[in-house]
Amino acid sequence: MRMSTKGRFAVNAMIDLALREAAGPVALATISARQRVSLSYLEQLFSRLRRYGLVESTRGPGGGYTLGRASDTISVADVMIAVDDPSDSRDIAGDGADLATDNPSRALWKSLNEVMLAHMATITLRSLVEEQQALGATIADKPARQAVAAPSPVKRVITNAPNSVFAFGRSFER
Repeated sequence: MRMSTKGRFAVNAMIDLALREAAGPVALATISARQRVSLSYLEQLFSRLRRYGLVESTRGPGGGYTLGRASDTISVADVMIAVDDPSDSRDIAGDGADLATDNPSRALWKSLNEVMLAHMATITLRSLVEEQQALGATIADKPARQAVAAPSPVKRVITNAPNSVFAFGRSFER
């Protein structure tokens, strides 16, 4: 398993989502702004996460994403597997060639891959959220809405000035 930036961004976004999902669906645009990741990149990642059932989407005003399962049942390994493209990853075991003659370190990398994946499977999203909360992560319950200011009352100007060309012309007839 490669530790790609794609996997790191996905784990960070999932932590962000889990921290704020109590307030309702979280828009990708807000995650994008907080994590400083492009919106289109997050859309690609969340598309894959949705296919694996890790997130659910809600359309319409007030829509966004929520976790597809409880945060204590989602592991870091689940997130990494969901976003890593299987065609992208190299087959560590090879194509059946003799490990000793083809690549002597291949068995080592395969073993390390299995250990790393097993360790990531023990780390739940809930534990990462609790860790962030213990570190003092600030979480707004609801996104701050900008109030629309009431228009200032318009004072009506009363004038004796003509309001058209014709009225202007008639003003000279007097």
